[in-house]
Formats: sequence, C-alpha cells, structure tokens
Amino acid sequence: MKVKAGEIRDWVVIITGGGTGVGAAAALMLAEQGARITINYSRSVNEAEDTAKACQDLGAETLICQGDVSQDADCRRIVAETMDKWGRVDGLMNNAGTTQLVADNNLDSLTAEDFLHIYSVNVVGAYQMTRAVAGHMKAQGRGSIVNTSSIAGVMGIGSSIAYAASKGAMNTMTISLARELAPEIRVNAIAPGFITGRWWLDKLGQEGYEKMVTHIEKTSPLNHAGTPEDMAEAALFLLTASVNITGEILITDGGAHLSGAPLIAR
Repeated sequence: MKVKAGEIRDWVVIITGGGTGVGAAAALMLAEQGARITINYSRSVNEAEDTAKACQDLGAETLICQGDVSQDADCRRIVAETMDKWGRVDGLMNNAGTTQLVADNNLDSLTAEDFLHIYSVNVVGAYQMTRAVAGHMKAQGRGSIVNTSSIAGVMGIGSSIAYAASKGAMNTMTISLARELAPEIRVNAIAPGFITGRWWLDKLGQEGYEKMVTHIEKTSPLNHAGTPEDMAEAALFLLTASVNITGEILITDGGAHLSGAPLIAR
C-alpha cells in the first residue's frame, strides 16, 4: 500500500527517546498532523509525560512506554504494546542515544566498557527496534524508519571517539537496512551537528554551553545553532514525505561540516 507524500493522519509512529529534545519536537509535529505516537523513554518519565500531554492537547492519541533500547526484550515489548493499542506501526524514529564527553586526544579516558555501552544504545538499540517493527511493516506493505545519527559519524568528531564511531556504524547500518528491507520499508537517517537544549547543557554546563552556541553561530555558514525543531523537521521529511528516498544520510548541521571540524570535545 503506497502513501502519498505528507499523508500521515492516523499513522502510528514509535519514537525512542521521545520525551526530550529532538524526539519530543518530532512527537509534537506528528501530533499536529494527526498521527498517533508511542513515546519511549528510558529515565525521563516526567518529560515523557509532559510531551504526551502536549501531544494530547493537540488532539493526538499517545502511548508512553518505558524501556531501554539496548535490551531486546524492551524493544519487542515497546512494539508489542504499540500493536496491541493500534494494530499497526507505520513509522519508527530511532532517536534514543547516549555518549560520554571525552576529548579525542585523551585516549586513556575511554574504556572498552564505554564503547560497548555507547554502541549498545546507539547502534544495537536502533537495530533491535528496527528488527522488532520490520515484520509488522512488511505485513502491512509499508513502513518508514529514520535514525538519528550525527555529523560525528561523517567527520569523526564530536563528544568522544566512541560516540563518533557509533554514529559511523549507524550510518552504514542505515544503508544496509535500506537495501534489505526495501521495497516495503524505507530507512534513512539525519546527521545533526550541534543541537541547542538540555543534552549539551547538561554536559557542558551553562558557561560552556553558551560558548558553544556562540561559536556555532559565528563559524557555521548559516550562522545558526540548530534547534530540536530543526532536526525534527528534517527527520519527519524523511519519515513521511520522501516517498522515493531510502538509504540516505541527511546532514543537518547548518553547513558546519563545510568549515572543518566545528564540534570537538575539549
């Protein structure tokens, strides 16, 4: 069953890490267009509940599911609860992610355990969620998946080497899955640069965060520090409107990748 670009009223979309940041912004945009949304969270229960309430105020049906995407049982349960409620799943946004802020030249501060934890969420989690929805999407004849990657996976920069490596893996996984799940399921990714909001604020502190925002605004070609809404808009284009696009990594960093290495953990 084909869908015309942008026709998503009554779609069912699962968003992992949907309580905050880009995930929350995407949930609200979907709600405005009449979609039904499963909001997954790992720890941010209050934020997930607030996002669900905001979606409901826009007239959208919502489901809140706690779960750690690094655990396959949780991934399968999130999808099962979605299917039990609505009987189908049309879209998946693999947005849950984690990192550790470590300067790239500080090799001794990243352990094997750090790599495995970051990979377990950023790569394995996205794979497990995709696997959990794929059969349902295939059976209904359509589906769309968008992964939240990072410019780190393209340029080898970011909050840590482990994080950049995980996003590089996500990018190649996106291409592999797009090839294997076609024609029923499209798989794409966005690759944001710096994103304003709590994620970086918590890691850099107020002073460091403000310096980073100023730096991005001065050095990126568009003189703009990306917002969660900017990234959500790009993600929803790939999720719902780009019916002839699959296997693509869309860089959404205001052009910062054009000017060298704008986002390095120091």
